[in-house]
Amino acid sequence: MSLEILQLVDALAREKNVDKEIVLGALEHALALATKKRYPGDADIRVSIDRTTGEVETFRRWHVVPDEAGLQQPDQEMLYFEAKEQFPDIEVDDYIEDHIESIDLGRRFAQDTKQIVLQRIRDAEREQVLQDFLDRGDSLVTGTVKRMERGDAIVESGKVEARLPREQMIPKENLRVGDRVRAYILRVERGARGPQVILSRTAPEFIVKLFELEVPEIEQGLLEIKSAARDPGVRAKIAVFTSDKRIDPIGTCVGMRGSRVQAVTGELGGERVDIVLWSEDPAQFVIGALAPANVTSIVVDEDKHAMDVIVDEENLAIAIGRSGQNVRLATELTGWKINIMTAEESADKSALEKAELQKLFMERLDVDQEVADILIEEGFTALEEIAYVPIGEMLEIEAFDEDTVNEIRQRARDALITEAIASEEGMAGMEEELVNLEGMDRQVAGKLGLAGVKTLQRFAELAYDEFGAILALPVERARQLLENEFADVTDDEMKLIDAKYDDEAKELQANAWKLVESK
Repeated sequence: MSLEILQLVDALAREKNVDKEIVLGALEHALALATKKRYPGDADIRVSIDRTTGEVETFRRWHVVPDEAGLQQPDQEMLYFEAKEQFPDIEVDDYIEDHIESIDLGRRFAQDTKQIVLQRIRDAEREQVLQDFLDRGDSLVTGTVKRMERGDAIVESGKVEARLPREQMIPKENLRVGDRVRAYILRVERGARGPQVILSRTAPEFIVKLFELEVPEIEQGLLEIKSAARDPGVRAKIAVFTSDKRIDPIGTCVGMRGSRVQAVTGELGGERVDIVLWSEDPAQFVIGALAPANVTSIVVDEDKHAMDVIVDEENLAIAIGRSGQNVRLATELTGWKINIMTAEESADKSALEKAELQKLFMERLDVDQEVADILIEEGFTALEEIAYVPIGEMLEIEAFDEDTVNEIRQRARDALITEAIASEEGMAGMEEELVNLEGMDRQVAGKLGLAGVKTLQRFAELAYDEFGAILALPVERARQLLENEFADVTDDEMKLIDAKYDDEAKELQANAWKLVESK
């Protein structure tokens, strides 16, 4: 019978075109399941088939667990002290195995386990077909819609069936059975029903691959698509670059009489494509990404990875785009947060920031407005810069002598120490989830605590003006406004509050809400 097993395995492996080891593994699994039925409870059974002789050995196993853990699965586990009595060299996480009688490989076994073995082999066949498909290294799939399942399209490409979910189709796209379709391989999901290829026609990578098909210079390495952003079916932007001065990167992608870009647009259901010249200079890249709007000037904030882009009134609507589409795509394309504003809005923002900084320096350094203005004009924007900038740089300020510089630096350091102590006091008794919230820093946490906000729930429920006040105003004033529901807030205070409640503050509260809702 032992040799018959090996002959059966060999025949199945050839018939199904799978490795013999897979068939042997499937047979061992089936034997283990059949043997398990002999024992009450949830016994752990292992079956081993000798690869040379075909002899079958069957074992019942117990997992050795720490004494303090207790038995979570009594039919499969043994406490360490009990195992140690039988096997002095045993360690935690080892297995104890007892030989038991192997099941009879007769007709009944064949009836009970045939489907298990065949299912394992079918899974292995699918895995092999998928692996062969993926090994080709293709990112695009071209196939035929075989059927529709709850809005998703099942696309057949050779021997592989892939799923194109409804949300990965271009909006207003109406695929039907029999349609030829091209899509990007988004990912491979491995579930209970085996591995499945998930496709996308909305991913930015799809448009990149389409241009690679249409533009030979990309495959030749003469041209590179640096990034892409899409509003599927409506508009897209791609950033192109070449180090070969003989090549016009934009014209090369457009093609003769627009032939290349039109081919891509046709595949994307009429999606308009803006081709932008990539630049190593972030400001220049952003200017190009906002085309066709003309930019007047740009203010770059490296710390926040953001840019204030100033345009005139005529270009404001163009820069923003319908429903914010143009600036949104430019943001995705460049990776920079882009704030579009007019010259007047920019001046107002600069004045507000200067007033806020002026107030900070006057209060925290105990200096008059003239000294505060000098510091601002010299480019100082935070107490840390004043406290720890090389003293030589401050001595170059004509309006300050050495004693004044030393005094200002010492006051800045004292203010930072006081602020750190206050932050620690504010965080006393605060929920760990709030302190460790993604995006939270100790300074903000301290301000929240001093204002009486010490739980994740309370923080998530803060109105924007409440959180803005905590960030922008002195602690006592912020707490007072929260308590009187902003009955006496001034216009100047409201401007500071609005300015402080920016995208980072929104994201921080959004993170809090996610945690609250997950409970």
